[in-house]
Amino acid sequence: MTLESMPTLTIGRLARAADVGVETVRYYQERRLLPVPSRVGSYRQYPTTLVERIRFIKRAQELGFTLKEVASLLELNDGTDRERIRAITRDRMAQIQAKLADLKRMHQVLDHLVQECEKTGSDSHCPIIETLASDTHHH
Repeated sequence: MTLESMPTLTIGRLARAADVGVETVRYYQERRLLPVPSRVGSYRQYPTTLVERIRFIKRAQELGFTLKEVASLLELNDGTDRERIRAITRDRMAQIQAKLADLKRMHQVLDHLVQECEKTGSDSHCPIIETLASDTHHH
């Protein structure tokens, strides 16, 4: 039976279909990112549409969105406030830009140290270790 022909899934099947653990599904429910369906008999039955929602949450987290931001995005997606969705995404992009700038700076410092180490003779200490040891608080 395919997912499409099954209107609902148990939590275990939902988790497997979305490629997450059951704990993840429960955690997302605690964070109010996923609904908690009422029980049908002894099991809760989850709509198959939640598979996509879980995948979206995971993907957004991988892109660095906080769960609070993800909740806002989901809320907005259920509505039509595209401007707000763009604003949240732009904020995230700005954070990524700042991280990239930091990484670039770190890369330049390390690159410089590698070159300095290559220049010094083998009888003297490599400046990488000396610099890191003596100057830990300087950026």
